[in-house]
Amino acid sequence: MRGGTRRSAEELGGGLSAAPPGAAPPGAARPPRGRPEPGAAGSRDRSAPHRPALPSAAAMAPGSPAARRRAAPCLLAALLGLHIFAMALALEVSVGKTNTVMALNNSNVLLPCVFSTCMGFQDLIFTWYFNSTELIYQGKIKNKATEPTPIKHNPRVEFVGSTTKKENISIVLKGVEFSDAGRYTCHVKNPSEKNAQHNATIFLNVVHKMVETDNTVTLIIVGVVGGLIGLLILFMLIKRVVLFIIKKTQDGKKECLVSSSGNDNTENGLAGSKAEQKAPPKA
Repeated sequence: MRGGTRRSAEELGGGLSAAPPGAAPPGAARPPRGRPEPGAAGSRDRSAPHRPALPSAAAMAPGSPAARRRAAPCLLAALLGLHIFAMALALEVSVGKTNTVMALNNSNVLLPCVFSTCMGFQDLIFTWYFNSTELIYQGKIKNKATEPTPIKHNPRVEFVGSTTKKENISIVLKGVEFSDAGRYTCHVKNPSEKNAQHNATIFLNVVHKMVETDNTVTLIIVGVVGGLIGLLILFMLIKRVVLFIIKKTQDGKKECLVSSSGNDNTENGLAGSKAEQKAPPKA
């Protein structure tokens, strides 16, 4: 029994060997796995704010990928601005100051349309539409030195414009009927401007009888207002003349008073008068 007891004690004593330097003593709390101990090498303070790394000088150098990425939005905006500017100075189409025309039934009516371009034109195509669907006239202009060549047209439509002096592509609609009332669109396509297209719209109203507008009331109002303005101007002129005459009269009275006062002083021999004073007797 003693031998067995001594053996078991030696075995227990061997199990309780000295711990290596730096190891935690038996029974001490160990930190959880995956989390470094405070103050250990490689640990980082989580309470400190994270600062992004600044780009290096090589990354910001001209021609670098980062510089190109930053310059791309500015370049895109500049190109868009140039495109809008070019479109603003390019093709324009107009039907005049007013976009409404009134015509009498069974008469002829002019539908005006002009275009302009700062970039010139070559093989330009212009088309007139009725209510945006029905083609009533289409022509082609080879260049500025030639007149349009008709491609398609309605027998009741006649081209009356000219493109050699001015870009005029107006048409005349003959024998207007009530069914012709509606919207007429002048469409222009210029291949010289990368097939730029533009259009303008004019509305046609067809009436049975032209109604004359009574301008009597307008003329009376204009006459009354004009008369009042004339009277006001006349009153101001009379006032200025009267004030001028009154001022001249007052200036004349002042001159008379000054001259008469001088004469009285001379006759009375007062000091300061022009009368001759006797010389004192000689001793």
